[in-house]
Amino acid sequence: MRISGITIPDNKRLEIGLTEVHGVGRARAKDILDSAKVDAGKKPKDLSTSEENTLRQKVEEFRIEGELRREVAGNVKRLKDIKAYRGDRHARNLPVRGQRTKTNSRSVRGNVRKTATSGRRKVDKK
Repeated sequence: MRISGITIPDNKRLEIGLTEVHGVGRARAKDILDSAKVDAGKKPKDLSTSEENTLRQKVEEFRIEGELRREVAGNVKRLKDIKAYRGDRHARNLPVRGQRTKTNSRSVRGNVRKTATSGRRKVDKK
């Protein structure tokens, strides 16, 4: 089963499989399945063509995949263009939402650990 260019895995439950589509999380997948009256525990290979089509229509009502990615990229670009603090954090690839960076965000900053040393060399005593 394909929805807007994304293949939904046949061996996963629909509730989980729909989250492969960018812009569809667990909550939205559950809402889509409820509105389409399809069982969340069903697997994509067990769907009838009419159920597939209704699911596809329900999912494509939302802003998903390329359109959503373009919108998010545009929002970040706007923040960078107006030289907002958040835009600057995006540009530097640092945490944007006020998280501390002294001890966290190691993977983003590169695992740089600076340890306090005395600055003296150890002298061997004989």
